[in-house]
Amino acid sequence: MKRPEVRDVLAWLRLLVDPQDAAAVVRALGRPPIGLRQVDLARVIQVVRRRRLDLVVGLAAATESPQVPPEARERIQRFVELHRGAAAELDALAPDVFLARLVERLSSPRRLLLAPEVAAEEQESMSRLLEMARAFVRGAPAADARELARHLATVAPAPREAAEADPSEPGVPAEEERLQRALAQLREELLEGVERIGGRLGELRLDTDLDISHGVVRYLELLKVSALMQRPAGQDLVEALSDVNGRLLAAATPLQREILQTSTLDERLLAAVAGETGPEVPIGFREEHSLVGFLPRRGTGLALSASDIATYRSCPLRYKFARVLRIPSEQTIHQRFGIVVHQVLERYHSDGGSTLEEMLELLDGCWRRSGFGQEGQDGELLEKARRALVRYHGRLHDHGAEPAWFERQFSFSLGPHHLRGRVDRVDRLADGTYELIDYKTSRPKTAEQLEDDLQLSLYGLAAREDWQLESTSGAYYYVLDDVKVPVRAGPDDLARVTEAVLHVGEGILAQHFEPTPSPAACAICDYRIVCPAAER
Repeated sequence: MKRPEVRDVLAWLRLLVDPQDAAAVVRALGRPPIGLRQVDLARVIQVVRRRRLDLVVGLAAATESPQVPPEARERIQRFVELHRGAAAELDALAPDVFLARLVERLSSPRRLLLAPEVAAEEQESMSRLLEMARAFVRGAPAADARELARHLATVAPAPREAAEADPSEPGVPAEEERLQRALAQLREELLEGVERIGGRLGELRLDTDLDISHGVVRYLELLKVSALMQRPAGQDLVEALSDVNGRLLAAATPLQREILQTSTLDERLLAAVAGETGPEVPIGFREEHSLVGFLPRRGTGLALSASDIATYRSCPLRYKFARVLRIPSEQTIHQRFGIVVHQVLERYHSDGGSTLEEMLELLDGCWRRSGFGQEGQDGELLEKARRALVRYHGRLHDHGAEPAWFERQFSFSLGPHHLRGRVDRVDRLADGTYELIDYKTSRPKTAEQLEDDLQLSLYGLAAREDWQLESTSGAYYYVLDDVKVPVRAGPDDLARVTEAVLHVGEGILAQHFEPTPSPAACAICDYRIVCPAAER
């Protein structure tokens, strides 16, 4: 279920059943047989978001936009036609027959380029997927294709299992195994690039020679990894790499040499082999046009928030999906619940509320407008919110501090970057200092778990730079549990925040968007279906 060709089929099943599943739509658009480039995908999402449409409906509208080039329009039209045909069969065919037809529709000429053993592996994975569908139909003869899609989603490996799995083969040296993974990844990307470039050679384009050079360089890099795997026993990897690079550069054209010399493959290979990063180090196909036009620029730097910084540090690829491509994601029930609690507190204080009755009336209004009901899980969450707000109101003026500001916004510059955001609450303490409070509706963390926290340190810097408040402290208030956890400020907070912001900004501007899979990050990620790290 983690093989790319299987995940392609699962993505199409998901988007056919739920057209608002944007992550599945993005995977279908970016993978064969569509192969839309990332920069064109970013343009399409931009157009669709402006018109407030879901991706599937908005694709037709995007083709009418002058922002979308002719080649991208052709690929989008290919997607629309494929989607139209598959959607017409979704409720007309038996689930296993429908899946077989979908697999046939998604077959790509790329498979003809595969080595026989790799093609056989892909064929085997498709056969096993179809057998799973037939077994499902035998067990549930009255089921339809939508139920099959939901069934297949339940048998996909859980994020935690996928992130913690150890795919290494016994008896294979770690260094050789990492090189084997790099070779397999390069081969996959080479084939995707060959298909994409080949499809564009017949078009009247000014950058065809650049396309070809990038394709040739990818093949040379594939050759490089293969040579490193077959180097003489005992030869140092760095020595072998230098020798192979010299031979490849001597045989390359000037343009190819320039592309080779700006490649990051060497340092990533060395880092992976040294164990500094996981074996899933992504190489990236540099033929893609730059996404610089879609970065959140502000002057010569970036517009960043504490959330942006936390997302990039957790997983740069997730930042790219959420903040650069801006792939829509559906909020979970707990996210919606947290938003309602924040809205109640914000409106209560901004309206000058004073009584508990006012606060609970706001809760009822926000609850209805957010689409929540009164029964079942919704009812349980409503009761939890009421209890929490009653406790919050009772303690509002009972902790030796006076609330000074609510939802106070900040905006300041750090290096070339512009930081902006807002603090939920600022309390004036008895000693004349201020405490910056951020509301949380998640489970409480201990002060020890928050030692490396950056958000409140950033808020402290913002209070000094934008509000001229020299002496501040910070705390998280876990509203549902009525627990406030202070986060102790350290003497190096300024240097730590500055270093983190500049490091994140440098990575984003350089378009370094590699995935960094981990159980904590992957478990809450909305983009697993489109993430290449989930395939390995």
